[in-house]
Amino acid sequence: MASKIRFSWGRIFFLIALLGLGSCKTITIPSYNAQKPPPKPDYTKERSWAVLPTAYPENLKHWQTVDSLFADVFYIYPTLNVEREDLRWNIPVTDVKQHDKIINKAVYFQASAFINAGELYVPIYRQAHLRAYFSPYNKNEGKKALDLAYSDVKDAFEVYLKKYNNGKPIIIAAHSQGTTHAIRLLKDFFDGKPLQNKLIIAYLPGIGIKKEVFKYIPLLTSPTQTGGFVTWNTYKKNYYPKSYDLWFKGKAVTNPITWDNTLETNRDTHKGFLFTNGKLYKHALKVYVKDGLLWTTLPRFPYRIFALRKKRYHTGDINLFWEDIRENAVLRVQSYFEKTKKQYYTN
Repeated sequence: MASKIRFSWGRIFFLIALLGLGSCKTITIPSYNAQKPPPKPDYTKERSWAVLPTAYPENLKHWQTVDSLFADVFYIYPTLNVEREDLRWNIPVTDVKQHDKIINKAVYFQASAFINAGELYVPIYRQAHLRAYFSPYNKNEGKKALDLAYSDVKDAFEVYLKKYNNGKPIIIAAHSQGTTHAIRLLKDFFDGKPLQNKLIIAYLPGIGIKKEVFKYIPLLTSPTQTGGFVTWNTYKKNYYPKSYDLWFKGKAVTNPITWDNTLETNRDTHKGFLFTNGKLYKHALKVYVKDGLLWTTLPRFPYRIFALRKKRYHTGDINLFWEDIRENAVLRVQSYFEKTKKQYYTN
């Protein structure tokens, strides 16, 4: 199994060089309206889901240690189509290349952290290309592409509620573009609505989020709190991205090791980083909570030389803290049921 997901560093360097050689080529991006939208998925059909509790991929089963789960996890994966040469605004759910990325990257390194907290649901959606976030596209073509992608996530969640949920409490988990859609989903279905009582927690890393983004869903500041959200964006210590003022300054930040207001944590408190070789590395990093950012030291693991020049740890927002998240998700579920039990007996 591990051989399927292990990266070839030689191949990576070759691809980097290849992209560098082709970087001067001018690419004309067609308008959103010039492209016919990919066919709409039908979420009543299993083929429109990457993961259902009745159909876990083999690489996900590897992490499962709990048989009976009393909560659900609805996971929305990040942007996986980042190729400059791909001119599509939205990706068909039948795209084989993207499906492989969903299973062997997003599900394996991110959704797997939640597998022992609840039964996992991962819809395949017509994700927007990465360029949808950046000028000059983000206010027009990009917005349309993201709106289309969200319409799928919303449809999938409605089918999930009607067909699968059966009144169970819910964890919303997402990253990057997935978090963009998760914020809208929480506003449409949870924020100040009856379903909010079923929200265990929303894990929303990878996008700068205002602390008051929701009217009634709070930013959580302790490891056992429920009914709110947590969020962070990971960068190398002492580095401020060029987009800092626009994307991150003044935004919410959670410490994904202590889950409270601790501003700095040592390596001995870090529980585990899931690397691309499928191994966990404990006590690998220190983190510092800054204004809108989560800074981390260079992770300690056998291949750290390849991260020396890396300053943006966006793709590692979840797997850098994989074991920390896994343990916390289970703890939040336990806390939720303890609280609801007390409320039941009190009433």
